Amino acid sequence: MQIFEITSIVMVLTAIFSYLNYRFLHMPTTIGVMFISLALSLCFVVASWFGMNVGQKEVARILQAIDFNETLLHGMLAFLLFAGAMQIKLDDLKAQKGAIVILSTVGVILSTFIVGSLTWMVLQLLDIPTSYIYCLLFGSLISPTDPVAVLGILKTTGIAKSLETKIAGESLFNDGIGVVIFLIILQLAQGDHKVSVGEVAHLFGREAGGGAVLGFIVGFFAYRMLKQIDNYQVEALITLALVMGGYALADRLHISGPIAMVVAGLLIGNHGRSFAMSDRTRERLDDFWELIDEILNALLFMLIGLEVLIIPFTGDLLIAGGLTILVTLFARWISVGGVVFCMQPFRPFSRGAVPIMTWGGLRGGISVALALAIPAVPERITIITITYLIVIFSIAVQGMTLGKLARRYTSS
Repeated sequence: MQIFEITSIVMVLTAIFSYLNYRFLHMPTTIGVMFISLALSLCFVVASWFGMNVGQKEVARILQAIDFNETLLHGMLAFLLFAGAMQIKLDDLKAQKGAIVILSTVGVILSTFIVGSLTWMVLQLLDIPTSYIYCLLFGSLISPTDPVAVLGILKTTGIAKSLETKIAGESLFNDGIGVVIFLIILQLAQGDHKVSVGEVAHLFGREAGGGAVLGFIVGFFAYRMLKQIDNYQVEALITLALVMGGYALADRLHISGPIAMVVAGLLIGNHGRSFAMSDRTRERLDDFWELIDEILNALLFMLIGLEVLIIPFTGDLLIAGGLTILVTLFARWISVGGVVFCMQPFRPFSRGAVPIMTWGGLRGGISVALALAIPAVPERITIITITYLIVIFSIAVQGMTLGKLARRYTSS
């Protein structure tokens, strides 16, 4: 099947699901689309139990033709991160920089070891053979909060601005450290060679530092071009070129494309919006990137819902997934609570900061994509399955109830 055919089918399904959600479910678009695609997948699964496989094999074949890891990490993510970063006010980010930096570094590392250790215990109790190093690998891919899921859900909640900035800022920046930890643990798991402290520092500096520098450079060149013209169509093309060219260059240089796009998005969304755009261009460019963000989010969450058709589920893995949901929430609570406890003597935190930030630490497609990037080892299926269950719970349950939790603390 050709790429255009696959893309067309995915787009048609997303449009139909969006329509059904708008007409009947009235959920946030991303959650509604995922619910409908998940319901369709479950219908196929139930039908197969009765010997009716009409359509299931065709949908599964389409999904297998889509490299989810490649599609998200080397395609959609560039646009989604840039669009999300453009909406973040730099002044708000600076005001919360301490909490954001600690949460996106120390918090991720701490969560990786808590999740990895407790998950290993859970799997041992269930007699699911998994080595400790691969449990740590699972901890590294599930600990960073997903910026795509977080930014999509935060639009529909009414939490305090300071908390919203912390959660959004953390989700934008913790991908870099999360990917570095993932790569380091993967190297250790494969046993290719010993990973030294110096190599870890070099890898982190190259990925995170190099990504930030590249993002600033390409963002600055785009800003200079935007400043010299006042034409909406051309400026939209410039920002598209910035995202696609910048992310491709980051991949070629083996540095963090996500961090590059976040830095570039912050630069264009703040300095560029203030000094390089007319009011008319600013409004149209915002609408343009908001539309891209909404379309790609809907496509991504639709694919997440359909992925259930190609992920193997067993009773033991379902139990393991349910227990690791609790493990992940516990690790998130410990890491967030530790940061708040350490920083509270020096700065105030909003009421309910720990429970809201714990519940608001959503996982999404990036965790699934990293799980699918694990090579063919015995632990791969276990990690993919429990990762998928956590992501579904995170988006469907945490995402749908985050607003209610926030209102509970702000209204009382």
